[in-house]
Amino acid sequence: MDAKLSGGSDRAHALALFAAVIEQGSFSAAGRLLGMSPSAVARAVDRIEARLGVRLLLRSTRALSLTAEGRAYLQAARRILADLDDAEQQIADQGSPRGRLRVSAALSHGRLCVVPLLGTFAALYPDILIDIALTDTLVDIAAGQADVAVRFGPLPDSSLTARKLGETRRVIVAAPDYLARHGTPRVPEDLFAHNCLNFSFRRSEPVWPFRRDGHDFALSVRGGFEANNGETLGQLAAIGVGIARVGAFSVAEEIAEGSLVPLLEAFNPGDVEQIHAVFVGGPNVPARVRVFVDFLAANLR
Repeated sequence: MDAKLSGGSDRAHALALFAAVIEQGSFSAAGRLLGMSPSAVARAVDRIEARLGVRLLLRSTRALSLTAEGRAYLQAARRILADLDDAEQQIADQGSPRGRLRVSAALSHGRLCVVPLLGTFAALYPDILIDIALTDTLVDIAAGQADVAVRFGPLPDSSLTARKLGETRRVIVAAPDYLARHGTPRVPEDLFAHNCLNFSFRRSEPVWPFRRDGHDFALSVRGGFEANNGETLGQLAAIGVGIARVGAFSVAEEIAEGSLVPLLEAFNPGDVEQIHAVFVGGPNVPARVRVFVDFLAANLR
């Protein structure tokens, strides 16, 4: 073995041994912890002192006490051993998925689409602790507020890595009883006479887009309700409050059971929102992040 490598290993062992002696309070207690005889521990400390050329411990029949050099050596030993533990944990994490995984997802999409998958993921990777936050507020991944975020729509230029997970289209819906009371809009301009439910967050579109005869246009619609997520708007539409334009995933069940009806499909511009997993990329992506993004890409619909 290379002398430098061997010396590095011996020094790491010496640091751990010296720290154990101080933490255990005696050679015999440290020996029991390390599987060594008290005399072997004492000789190992002697060798450290001889190599450094200073006395680290003052020994009496009752106790061991540190010299000034011993205190400095102990502080360095603890710092170096902690750094070694951190380095080994980081390397181990590259190959074996474990640790806390902080996930951020939009409120509706997270509840309806991401959360139902987590049981399967947890069974596949039991050593990963999943910490999921559902919010329509954009978290700062680069600042460490989350490990992975599931995001909709166009992404701003950044140093983050984005992987496409899928896409969703928008749909305009209303409840049959609302349409029975207020009439069914046949063309987009009919919406001016209806209670149109909108998103409240700033990044939402201020208008509803349409397409007629190959030409795109938009209408500014108004109503008496706003909400910060599509699931709530879909619920309001389902109880007959008004007409909503939301992601199809958030009202798929209601459409299937007939409590909501798609409207103006002939004028749907076909706009879709792409869904991405966003995370800090690079060569040192933790295994827990990598396997989670792979899992979403394979299972999210």
